[in-house]
Amino acid sequence: MSTSLKIDFVSDVSCPWCIIGLRGLTEALDQLGAEVQAEIHFQPFELNPNMPAEGQNIVEHITEKYGSTAEESQATRARIRDMGAALGFAFRTDGQSRIYNTFDAHRLLHWAGLEGLQYNLKEALFKAYFSDGQDPSDHATLAIIAESVGLDLKRAAEILASDEYAAQVREQGQLWVSRGVSSVPTIVFNDQYAVSGGQPAEAFVGAIRQIINEAKS
Repeated sequence: MSTSLKIDFVSDVSCPWCIIGLRGLTEALDQLGAEVQAEIHFQPFELNPNMPAEGQNIVEHITEKYGSTAEESQATRARIRDMGAALGFAFRTDGQSRIYNTFDAHRLLHWAGLEGLQYNLKEALFKAYFSDGQDPSDHATLAIIAESVGLDLKRAAEILASDEYAAQVREQGQLWVSRGVSSVPTIVFNDQYAVSGGQPAEAFVGAIRQIINEAKS
């Protein structure tokens, strides 16, 4: 008998560890197969809510926020690039890359959830930013990415030109912060079990099997 699994994946589209965690999670679900009936919901978390429209150089940003040197930042990017390659994802950020505001991307993701295309849009946003070097705060770019996964271009542009879904995204973001989420990715199973960080598939398989066993007992 299959165990129902509600998965809230709290993340930001400019977080490389969120891609690694998502790949680990999906691989784990593939391994578990019919043991679980999983439903993934992407929940908003803004790593840089006060980031201005023009963004900021990635090295400058990491130095200011975490105190890392340019060399440490480069080494971390190289490590992430290798981990991504092993999971079939191309990280192409370098010392000239920029960090952008992601609030409007989260508004589109909220809408995509209502349209049943949230997972597709999330993957496309990750690729656009990390692999293709696109700006996830630019409205024209976002609308084209939305269209590429089957969402309506005109409707996407309308949403972006307004403040539609802004209140819902802010409310959801604050809800997860109030529940103790301070870093991403944080993956919450059935509203009670949490796994943090870019974990490999085996870590998720172990956690999910534990949840299945507790559900049966």
